[in-house]
Amino acid sequence: MAHVKVFDTTLRDGEQSPGVNLNQLEKLEIAKQLERFGVDIMEAGFPASSQSEFHSVQTIARTIENSSVTGLARAKKSDIDTAWEALKDAAEPRLHIFLATSPIHMTHKLQKSPDEVIDIAVDMVSYAREKFPQVEWSAEDACRSDREFLVRIIEKVIDAGATVINVPDTVGYSTPAEYGDLFRYLRENVPNIDQVSLSAHCHDDLGMAVANSLAAIENGATQVEGTINGIGERAGNASLEEIAVALTIRNNYYNYQTNLVLSEIKRTSDLVSKFTGMEVPGNKAVVGRNAFAHESGIHQDGMLKNASTYEIITPEMVGIHKSNMVLGKHSGKHAFVEKVEGLGYSLSEENLMDAFKSFKSLTDRKKEVTDEDLFTILTNVQTDTQDAPKYKLDAFQVQYGSSNIPTATVVLTTPDGSKEETAGTGRGSVEAIYNTLDSLIHEEVHLEDYRLSSIGEGRDALAEVHVRLTVNDVPINGRGAAQDVLEASAHAFLNAVNRVLLNPNSQQKQTANL
Repeated sequence: MAHVKVFDTTLRDGEQSPGVNLNQLEKLEIAKQLERFGVDIMEAGFPASSQSEFHSVQTIARTIENSSVTGLARAKKSDIDTAWEALKDAAEPRLHIFLATSPIHMTHKLQKSPDEVIDIAVDMVSYAREKFPQVEWSAEDACRSDREFLVRIIEKVIDAGATVINVPDTVGYSTPAEYGDLFRYLRENVPNIDQVSLSAHCHDDLGMAVANSLAAIENGATQVEGTINGIGERAGNASLEEIAVALTIRNNYYNYQTNLVLSEIKRTSDLVSKFTGMEVPGNKAVVGRNAFAHESGIHQDGMLKNASTYEIITPEMVGIHKSNMVLGKHSGKHAFVEKVEGLGYSLSEENLMDAFKSFKSLTDRKKEVTDEDLFTILTNVQTDTQDAPKYKLDAFQVQYGSSNIPTATVVLTTPDGSKEETAGTGRGSVEAIYNTLDSLIHEEVHLEDYRLSSIGEGRDALAEVHVRLTVNDVPINGRGAAQDVLEASAHAFLNAVNRVLLNPNSQQKQTANL
């Protein structure tokens, strides 16, 4: 069975989703989970886009051992040099260079002739190969490029040393038949194409990113690119978990396989969703909460008799298991550590003790602690920037009644260490808290979206709040979890504000479209 490499760009293309701004600790946790998931290559970021991005890519490159770590670069020597400094300590340093090839991009964006674009591509790939053993070159907007020109430039960059050629559907315009035909055309017309891996990178503007990716594989692509949960700019990217499961379930048709560990899909999806604040739609294939739900009486009857009547994917395949060990207030540290390891976490002794304290605190208010509860505790502990100056909620109180104006009193520690207290009102209890917090915070803050959900089931389930704010004109997501909805709401608000404070250059970060 033929093998297809998986190139994950959740940390680069996925993070370009509006409002998503991951900090270094969150990126590192996602990178470690992607390694467990089995991706062959992970694009850790765009090192030249900002100083914080450079450090994140560098940290990931120095940590990950079993996946190849790459970074994105424009066709500029300065970008390539910066990327090398970030990636040189990786187990296998790899670079991803992009340059537009469509007439509309060459004319209006690059303002270069086709021959000039070829010269730039060749020069930069040659320069990159002086440093990097693996260089991927992307023809930005390939699907709207002249095919004969694509053949010319691809042949030249392969001669210059490119080891991977990426053919992206940058604006999500292609159909599966067209995209597959493009790969077949390149296979048949680029004379040295057998010297490189041919990669597919699809966007979902017309809802065909996964179908296009599979069509590319059928027609000669040996690498496929995408993101977890299909996140990304505009309508997002091809969803890697959907591609992987499709290749597995329909291996009688596709006859291709990947190195992905399918049982890590659910955990990977949940982690990315939590850190980005982008909720997975209930009806999403493979990882949506309704993917294994059956409401129709006929379907339920069939499922009870034989699950395969209506279920082509088992929950266990993607990592959804019923827990055999329930933790509660009488559970000790040994059982807790065993559960943590079973969930795939590796914590320092300090973080382990912090997580255990949070767990014991939760058991005072909750009879049974679920895997979802532990997942929230562990991710919060692993990504907590304890030593950084930030806003911290010390105490709050809300007075609310059907005939009274909701009033919130908040005690807050500011980034400079001083304590401030004030009260404020609102038309509801959450608004009262947010108005009060806003009056204590020096930044310019506007609330754009507020979402409340429960973690797990039952009346004692944890509440999780996701907000989208603009802080000093920077769009940012925040999250908070607690048993009390109002406390979770306050934590989510402050989490978003602190993200901007901890990464003051976030608004200056450059993005790239592929």
